[in-house]
Amino acid sequence: MKKALSLFAALAISVTMLGACGKDEAKKIENADDLEGATIGVQLGTTGDNYAEDVKEAKVEKYNKGADAIQALKQNKVDAVIIDNEPAKVFVEKNSDLKILEEEFAVEDYAIAMNLENTALQSEINGALVELKADGTINNILNNWIGDDAPKTPCVAAAGDAPKGKLIMATNAEFPPYESMSDGKIVGIDVDIMQAICNKLGYELEIENTEFDSIIPEIQSGKADVGVAGMTVTEDRKKNVLFSDSYATGVQVIIVKK
Repeated sequence: MKKALSLFAALAISVTMLGACGKDEAKKIENADDLEGATIGVQLGTTGDNYAEDVKEAKVEKYNKGADAIQALKQNKVDAVIIDNEPAKVFVEKNSDLKILEEEFAVEDYAIAMNLENTALQSEINGALVELKADGTINNILNNWIGDDAPKTPCVAAAGDAPKGKLIMATNAEFPPYESMSDGKIVGIDVDIMQAICNKLGYELEIENTEFDSIIPEIQSGKADVGVAGMTVTEDRKKNVLFSDSYATGVQVIIVKK
C-alpha cells in the first residue's frame, strides 16, 4: 500500500512540474503568417491584443503588463508576443534569448485621448502640438529616448507657473520608453511631451499610473483629463474618446525566442 501511495505521489509531482514548465516546445514563428494557430501573448487592452484576436485559430493570452507577456514567452507558455516596437527593443535588449522579427506587423499613430465632450481641451492641445513640432521640441524629446542621440537631449523641465490649474494624465508605466518607473517617478516620451504641452498652455501636470485598459474609463468618468500611454488611434476608441493630432508613429512587431 505504501509503495502504491509513493508511486501516486511521484506521478502527481511529475504532472505538477510539467504543468509549471509550460509547453515542451514553442511553435516556430518566422513571420506573421506563422501566427495562425499559435499561442500569442499580449498586453490587455492594447492594439496588439486586438490584432491577436483577429489571427485565425490563435489562442490569445492576455497580461496586465507587457513584461508579463515576455516572461510567458521565455517560459514557453506562449509562442510569440505582439507589442509596440520601442518597448520590444527594451525587452529584447534585456533578454538575449529573444528577438524581434524583421517584418513589421502594423503601423499606427499615437495620440492623446480626452473626454468626448472636451473639444476645448482638444483644440488647446492640438494648438500646442503644432507649435512644439514646429520648434523641434517633439523631435528633441523623441531623440532623447530613441535612437542614436539618446540620451543627449535634456528632458523637459516642469513649469513654474500654472494659471489654468491642474491637468490629470492617466497612463500605464509599463511601456518603456514611452512611460516607465525610474527612482519612484514615471518618466518617458509621453511624460515629457505632456509636460511640454502643459508648460506651453499653463497647466500643472499630475500623472496617475493605472492599468492600460482603465485609462479610457477614467477619462470617461472625469477622473483623468487626458490619457497618454502610447495610445493608438482606432475607430473603436474614437467612439469613446476624442483624440488629439498624432505626435508619434508606432509599429507593432512580433517577439519570439531565438
